[in-house]
Formats: sequence, structure tokens, C-alpha cells
Amino acid sequence: CVLYFCPFFKQDGRDQRGGTSDPTMLSRRSAQLVTAFHSRAVYSVGLARCASMVSPLASQTQPFAGTLGRSRGMKVYTRTGDKGQSSLYTGERRRKNDDVFHALGDVDELNAYIGIAREHCRAAGNTPELTEHLDEIQCRLMDVGSHLATPRSDEGESAKMQRTKVQDAWVARLEQWIDAMDADLPPLKNFILPSGGPGSSALHLARTVCRRAERTVVPLVESGVADGAAGRYLNRLSDFLFVAARYACAKGGYTETVWRKDA
Repeated sequence: CVLYFCPFFKQDGRDQRGGTSDPTMLSRRSAQLVTAFHSRAVYSVGLARCASMVSPLASQTQPFAGTLGRSRGMKVYTRTGDKGQSSLYTGERRRKNDDVFHALGDVDELNAYIGIAREHCRAAGNTPELTEHLDEIQCRLMDVGSHLATPRSDEGESAKMQRTKVQDAWVARLEQWIDAMDADLPPLKNFILPSGGPGSSALHLARTVCRRAERTVVPLVESGVADGAAGRYLNRLSDFLFVAARYACAKGGYTETVWRKDA
């Protein structure tokens, strides 16, 4: 799947961090994975967004980029998933209804909803810092996807596991952003309803999807397939999205809708 091969692409292609960009260094299996990276979009955020991530790297590794171009041609489909299976980053093939793919799909859906919220916030123009945070979060969710697609239980893939770790520093960053926004908001004294303008409403919707993504990741953490940091990141992200929704509401000049008990 498109987004889950990003760490492999960077490492085996030897990007700007060092090494060589000589395509002859790639194994046959590597070439197959790179082809899949460019052509499959079963659980991707979208080809346009993935292409925007690949382009800067491709310009820095011209020989490798040329190999990629020749490998994929103009096709977006491979037919390799037509029988209901797909590949993880490790190369292992599983049924598409596997728990890992359920989690990957939910994280991908979350990323798409955050993209919608980010566009609403960008169009409003009154929360530039929030727009930047959402962009950063979308990138980190791509990394979470890479992590989930590299089962920690596969002992033979230690190098790939290291490249796809979820960092606790990401959680700390979310907490800093939450505290900064919360300091600029009135105290919350009542339950509020999802509302408050397009940006705020979209962020509330993203929060609910985030909670679902967390629920599908928890069993993977409990079974050792994923690290606890992945669950912690999603848990804190849902808190961030709630505060961000309130923040977008306030900065947009909207009034929060308070829950009222039935008389």
C-alpha cells in the first residue's frame, strides 16, 4: 500500500541522510516494493499527497527516481490485491480483513478527515498555527501507518522496526500544543455539542474517527504487534482534536453549542 513503504523508500534508496542513490544497490524484492509504493492506493491518503512527499526525495536521488519511473509506467493498479490479500511493509501478505488492515484503514480515514479540517481552517485564515499543526499531524499519521504495517512480532525485521518506531516525543509535542490552545480558551463548564463552524465541526468529526482508530490499535498493542507509543499517540491526538475544535470555534467568532438536558 502506498503510504506504508515510505520508510523503506527512504532507507534502501539511501536518501539525503547518507549512502548511495545507485539503483543497482536495490534488490529484486526492493524493486517490487518500490513498484508497489507507486502503484497501490488501497489504504493510502491519496496519490496526490503521497506524490507530494515522494517528489522532494526523487529530486535528490535522480538515478533512483529514474528507476522508479521506469518501473511503474503510468499504471495505478497492480491487480495483486484482487484475491483479497495485501502486503505489509515486511513483505508478509495477509487477508485485507486482518486486524492490522482494519487499524491501517482507520488511521488512513482519520488522516483524510484531518485533511478536510485543515482545509477548512486554512480557508478561514484565523488559525495559521493550527493549520501548521494539522499538517504535521498528517505526516505523523503516515508514520503511524508505517509502524502498524511493520509488526513488532516479526523478529527478523529489526532494522525496519527501528525505522518505523512511533516516538514519545510526538506525544509530548501534542501535549504542548494542547496546553497552548487551552490557555487561550474559556474554562469548559458544560458538555458541548460538535458544532462551531466548518473547521470546528470537521475537527470534532476527526476526533470521533481518532477514537475509533485508537480502539482498533489497542488489540494490536496488547498482542505485541504494535508498540504502546502508537496507542498513546492516538489517545493524545483525540484530546488535541477536541481542544483544537474549541479553538477553531473561538477564533472563528462562533459560539459553542451547550448540551441541554431534556425537560
